[in-house]
Amino acid sequence: PCWLQQSVHFQHTDTVVTRLTPEDIKKAREAKQPLVRSARERKVPSTRISRMANFGGLALGLGIGAIAEVAKQSLGNMGALLDSPFLSEANAERIVNTLCKVRGAALKIGQMLSIQDNSFIHPQLQSIFERVRKNADFMPTWQMNKVLVEELGPSWRERLSHFEDKPFAAASIGQVHYGVLKDGREMAMKIQYPGVAESIHSDVNNLISVLKMNTFLPKGLFPESSLEVLQRELMLECDYEREAACAKKFKSLLAGHEFFQVPDVINELSGKKVLAMELVHGVPLDGCVDLDQETRNQICFNILQLCLRELFEFRFMQTDPNWANFLYNQETNKIVLLDFGASRSFPVAFTDDYIQVVLHAASVRDRATVLSKSKDLKFLTGFESKAFIDAHVEAVMILGEAFSSPEPFDFGKQSTTQRIQGLVHVMLQHRLTPPPEETYSLHRKMAGCFLICSKLQAVMPCRDMFLSAYTAYNQRELSS
Repeated sequence: PCWLQQSVHFQHTDTVVTRLTPEDIKKAREAKQPLVRSARERKVPSTRISRMANFGGLALGLGIGAIAEVAKQSLGNMGALLDSPFLSEANAERIVNTLCKVRGAALKIGQMLSIQDNSFIHPQLQSIFERVRKNADFMPTWQMNKVLVEELGPSWRERLSHFEDKPFAAASIGQVHYGVLKDGREMAMKIQYPGVAESIHSDVNNLISVLKMNTFLPKGLFPESSLEVLQRELMLECDYEREAACAKKFKSLLAGHEFFQVPDVINELSGKKVLAMELVHGVPLDGCVDLDQETRNQICFNILQLCLRELFEFRFMQTDPNWANFLYNQETNKIVLLDFGASRSFPVAFTDDYIQVVLHAASVRDRATVLSKSKDLKFLTGFESKAFIDAHVEAVMILGEAFSSPEPFDFGKQSTTQRIQGLVHVMLQHRLTPPPEETYSLHRKMAGCFLICSKLQAVMPCRDMFLSAYTAYNQRELSS
């Protein structure tokens, strides 16, 4: 879930600030998206031992639940059993309850899997993770206050005219509280759960072990190299000082943009485990499916274009495509960008080859260049089987289809994900080397952008968008 869901407008213009009355604060509270009803106030397990005990209890409970499900269905003469008895409703509750309680890296993985197409993971498991994405428990006031005192000092409340002890949103790594500064500005303060940063490695390993043990995940989804990259990325996301710097960089890169907005960071109330930002207004993109076609096309065109700019112009990308990291404000017709913890840069050598192989060569259907540039990028060693090479090249060609057609591309009718999924088992079986580290987060972002376009059923011309980005990239390289 997003940590900045709904709010009233930021009430100041230049140096003139409107002070908020108690009635204003009441209205602001009512305007915010409340926590889901199932969210509970529960202490965050902050030690590795206590967190490990929760995963151990989950593994035991899933096993007992599966046995009970088989017995129930057999005795009830219900015919064919579920595809997996581990995916019963009772076990779904066990998974959701545990991940929402421990939070941290385990909940983050669940949220990441929730935005995968259900052709990639089991539909029942995808449904479970969708519930996880929209849920998280929140820590009690005493535990929240302990974090704030450690980060900002014992007098942190004196810097505010109002602060709500109960959060209005709770996510995987932190929860968010509403506050009002002394000058009347409204803010959202993200507070990190204690112990999550120190438990990333054990949390990831424990969750993947539980899910693999119960055959929930497709074979090869999280090989060792993927887990190492994921753990490093999550460590960076737990550094709120770094996230604040990334937010400021994006605000500078997109200054004056007519469609995108980045909230201000409030420096005096931010630290390594606390991040305060300007409060914003909007709805997550999965709440925009009923907007008119023109508006949906505009949203998706700008998001896909921004993805290209991030990679080939900025060489700096926010790589978490969670729906709720993009809030659409219908009144201003702007997208508010949020959550910059997963931002990363890309070296010139990588983007030089990548723009040739994945986009240009694929868009002009040049299979030979796709193959040669894939070797330059270290996707291939040169010793792969023909079956793997054919599957790899075909997957890249499928990705390039949106950028090859001169006609508007209908994302609502495309079958990109399903067709690539049909090739994955061959690539996993015959792969000789892990893909480049840069591609883990990059492909997650690109896949997420395609899914957003698919969810909103966008119909738009992409070829000119790419050709413009490709031409600009080559001109910049020549001038430098």
